Amino acid sequence: MKKVYKIEVDCANCANKMEEAARKTPGVQAATVNFMTLKMNVEFEPGQDPAAVMQQVRRNCKKVEDDCEIYL
Repeated sequence: MKKVYKIEVDCANCANKMEEAARKTPGVQAATVNFMTLKMNVEFEPGQDPAAVMQQVRRNCKKVEDDCEIYL
């Protein structure tokens, strides 16, 4: 399953950090962040609960870029 989330981030480098943090989150098969459109595309592993996985993605992103936001 794929979903798109609106994000808020200050710079392209920060967006790259968020993308990497999202990719490393268990339950995420693939993730890309587009800084220009301020969107995060996430593809979940089969059988995963997107809401639960995104809560962890959000926590992981806050660790690398504390002023970022993902609108769930």
